[in-house]
Amino acid sequence: MAQSLQDIRRRIRSVQNMERVTAAMKMVSASKLRRSQERAQAARPYAQKMRDVLANVSGNVEDFSHPLLDHRTVRTSAILLVTADRGLAGAYNANIIRAGEAFLRGRPNASLVAVGRKGRDHFRKRGYPILAEFVAIGDDATWDLARRIGDEVMRIYRQGEADEISLGYAQFLNAIQSRPTVTPLLPLSQGGGNASRGRPYIFEPDAAAVLTRLLPHYVYTLVFRALLEAKASEHGARMAAMDNASKNAREVIDHLTLVRNRVRQAAITKEIAEIVGGANALTG
Repeated sequence: MAQSLQDIRRRIRSVQNMERVTAAMKMVSASKLRRSQERAQAARPYAQKMRDVLANVSGNVEDFSHPLLDHRTVRTSAILLVTADRGLAGAYNANIIRAGEAFLRGRPNASLVAVGRKGRDHFRKRGYPILAEFVAIGDDATWDLARRIGDEVMRIYRQGEADEISLGYAQFLNAIQSRPTVTPLLPLSQGGGNASRGRPYIFEPDAAAVLTRLLPHYVYTLVFRALLEAKASEHGARMAAMDNASKNAREVIDHLTLVRNRVRQAAITKEIAEIVGGANALTG
């Protein structure tokens, strides 16, 4: 009985240590979430404005062709899928991977550009073709990373390795909720946007040259926004997961404490019964 009581105490200490770790991880994720959320929300109007400017400029260009605007017959597809490098984030990675699998199953000759170790490892084990991979991206999305990813994606499209490329990421909604999103990335569309056509622009040197500079920058912007949204969603999911883990640890501690008290009470009762029985035997 004493050994069982010692095991219970040891297990309580172990769960208490685990609770301290999960509580600390929750606080770290909460601090990272605040900054990531601000950056993700700030990037949304910039991306929308870039889309409007691109629509306005393209409206002033006639007979303009560019490799990023080249709509081809779709024989091969690819998806740029943004996942996390680490786990302990609840269902965050599983939801994004599930959306990526749905895309790959529904496209002919589909392949993957993996951002994040979790997505890369999942699809590599299942034999999906991976055109490029970006791992160890850190806790903060950077513009340099978005440029490197954007350059690789545009190279894949220009060289014909994929006739269409989509972008899959977790759209940040709030601290505890995100939405897996898959949107077209390449080829770009000249139309779209809410800006009105026909605004008086003066182009230097000309509209085609301006559009040639804008198109790659717009791809970088879309990738950068997806990285920011994904990082905010990841930190929010990890914060919620660590909060749930801390609550579960406290419930386990309460249960083990109750079991410990019962074991102690049973041990004391047994000892008292043995003492009383011995005393009665001596008296008799």
